[in-house]
Amino acid sequence: HIDYSQVAGIKGMFLANKRTDNQVKTYITYNRGRDWRLLQAPSKDLRGNSIHCVLPYCSLHLHLHVSANPYTSGNIASRDSAPGIIVASGSIGAELTTSNVSVFITSDAGNTWRQIFDEEYAVLYLDQGGALVAIRHTPLPIRHLWLSFDEGRQWNKYSFTNTPLFVDGVLGEPGEETLIMTIFGHVSHRSEWQLVKIDFRSIFNRRCIEADYQTWHLHNQGEPCLMGVKRIYRKLKPTSRCVMGKTYSVTMTSAPCDCTEADFECDYGFERRTDGKCTPAFWFHPSSMSRSCTTGMTFLNSTGYRKVVSNNCTAGVSAEYTARRQQCPIQAPKGLHLVTSEGSLTAVLGTNVTFLVFLEEGDGARTSITLDFGDGHALTYSNVSSIEDGIKHIYKAVGIYRVTATGENSLGSETAMLYLHVTCQLEYIHLSAPFVAVRNKEVNLTAVLWPSQVGTVTYIWWIGNNTEPVITLEGSVAYTFSREGINTVTVQVSAGNTILQDRKTIAVHEYFRSHLLAFSSNLDEHNPDIAEWRLDVSRVIKNSLIQATGVREDQLLVTVLPGLPTAAEFFLLPDKQITEGKPEKSSAHLDQLSELLLSALNQNLVQFTLRPGVQVTVYAAHLSAAPLVDTSENHSGSAMLMLLSVVVVGLAVFVIYKFKRKIPGLNVYAQMQNEKEQEMSPANPTVATPSSQRDLVHSLEILDTEFNSRPIGKHPLVFLLSSLSVFFSFTLLFISHHHVHALFHDTVLCVSQ
Repeated sequence: HIDYSQVAGIKGMFLANKRTDNQVKTYITYNRGRDWRLLQAPSKDLRGNSIHCVLPYCSLHLHLHVSANPYTSGNIASRDSAPGIIVASGSIGAELTTSNVSVFITSDAGNTWRQIFDEEYAVLYLDQGGALVAIRHTPLPIRHLWLSFDEGRQWNKYSFTNTPLFVDGVLGEPGEETLIMTIFGHVSHRSEWQLVKIDFRSIFNRRCIEADYQTWHLHNQGEPCLMGVKRIYRKLKPTSRCVMGKTYSVTMTSAPCDCTEADFECDYGFERRTDGKCTPAFWFHPSSMSRSCTTGMTFLNSTGYRKVVSNNCTAGVSAEYTARRQQCPIQAPKGLHLVTSEGSLTAVLGTNVTFLVFLEEGDGARTSITLDFGDGHALTYSNVSSIEDGIKHIYKAVGIYRVTATGENSLGSETAMLYLHVTCQLEYIHLSAPFVAVRNKEVNLTAVLWPSQVGTVTYIWWIGNNTEPVITLEGSVAYTFSREGINTVTVQVSAGNTILQDRKTIAVHEYFRSHLLAFSSNLDEHNPDIAEWRLDVSRVIKNSLIQATGVREDQLLVTVLPGLPTAAEFFLLPDKQITEGKPEKSSAHLDQLSELLLSALNQNLVQFTLRPGVQVTVYAAHLSAAPLVDTSENHSGSAMLMLLSVVVVGLAVFVIYKFKRKIPGLNVYAQMQNEKEQEMSPANPTVATPSSQRDLVHSLEILDTEFNSRPIGKHPLVFLLSSLSVFFSFTLLFISHHHVHALFHDTVLCVSQ
């Protein structure tokens, strides 16, 4: 950061404050910033004492603030009508400070400086710089001002009022040639403004003549050629005390100088080294200047230098430092670059993506450019100049696309590519996880996204008390909880510039029972199907179950499932003090609790009020969810019995089929039964199936009656096989009545999950 001030009346001259190494120092330039140097401090102070200040460790530093208030002067002042005269406040030392501020003046455009006040003063130019007026900056009332006719070398004290005045501002009359100024302020803090008009014309007794002027050569520490010319000004002699008036105008004569290295600055893409030479910057390739060149044409080949703007030097080293015109080279494309206009490698689905193609070397006018967008679309342009504004494209699907640019001419080709990630805005995520999990058994955790296809996605999983997350590119992870208790799972999904998260709480236990719940239909009318509502209603259902059954709160968990119609599931946990952690006791205890709750549900004892006038009844679902963990052995024994029954019946049928030709009665029965079926079959060929277990049992009873009512022979094997078939058929029906529903419901629950 810098403060800078342009010196009036001298072209190309600036003062600037620059911060280096946490120190603010003042620099001066005479060639529009091409070269800067520190200010040489005065050799003596206001009292004539020597000042020991050696560059570069010590120098003069100036405050360059310009006042925005027209009634007060700033810290620095210069005028076009008084070239070379600069008045500023500042300090001497290693850096600029706000303490020990004095006022300094230069009459030779910053080459030498003199201290004129050891406090801050406001200085005004009168008579086009022929006279200077200074008024002290102070919060105290004053009655004196100071006047100088010799560019600040000597100051005379004058009184402008009999009563001390708190000065609020000083204003000169319009025009720099005036000798009239106005001071305004107030006598006390409660008084109105007082205006004092001062006319200095009575001090001067004559007008200036030609003998009162002298010539002054502008220079920079003895160097007369500045900005390529020598400038000579006509100025009033410091010893002359006369009025220049309105007819005076600044006179300057100039003559061009021979060009030197100081008249040139580094060209675009070049940097100045410590030895003063301009060399290419690390990011710049000088040969790239010819990329827009056409074979047979010419271009300006930079030497690394260019003349400073407004510099008027001639001859000298001008030919050596000026860019040279050369023939455009004939070469293959080289240094092909492909970027997006925003410089990013991501884009939003359905928006315009602008690709920019640059060629460092090669005949741009004769090099064709082919851009393959990676989605099955490609464009070809005849030359590089036709795509200076970029190439726009819209992607219609998310994904990672390889975009390839190929530049080709008769001498060769060059290829550049980038991988563009096209994404769409991730709007919502849902963590799908079980409400209750079994200790030491694997559970699946799944993050569901909406929309489901958003591009490249990173999943960050925080599970339980783990201090380090699990990072995956897949939306599902499997995890095993080794301890019982409540565990929190948080998943964060990062897609493009968006990060969303969802959190679920999972209860981990060794044994439990679960049952599905249904509700009266009026609950669906008030179900917004949002997580917060489900959580609140789960608490209400749990309290209602506890009130109706007396089950302890720590033994019951309830969760409302997403979707409509509204459904819920409750989980029963064993009392470890009663069961002592033993599987058989836990199973029996959970059976007792389950029967207690189901009994209350079947008797419609569980109800709650959703809102005034809306009474909801909780039922045990007809198809209860199969327990996630069943510690009883009943199901396994029943399943084995059912499997054995099916095998025996199958063997009986096989034996009957194998020996039916050797049993005459059986063959007669089969023929008669087929005839009867043909007589009873309806016109519609569709076979009617029993609609329920009751119909199936009834059909078996009819079959048994028909079989007994007709003689089929007295073969003992037939009688034995028939009896076994009927026995195992009824056994199968009995087992099915208790277990087929459970197996069917397990399948339904798995599909729903």
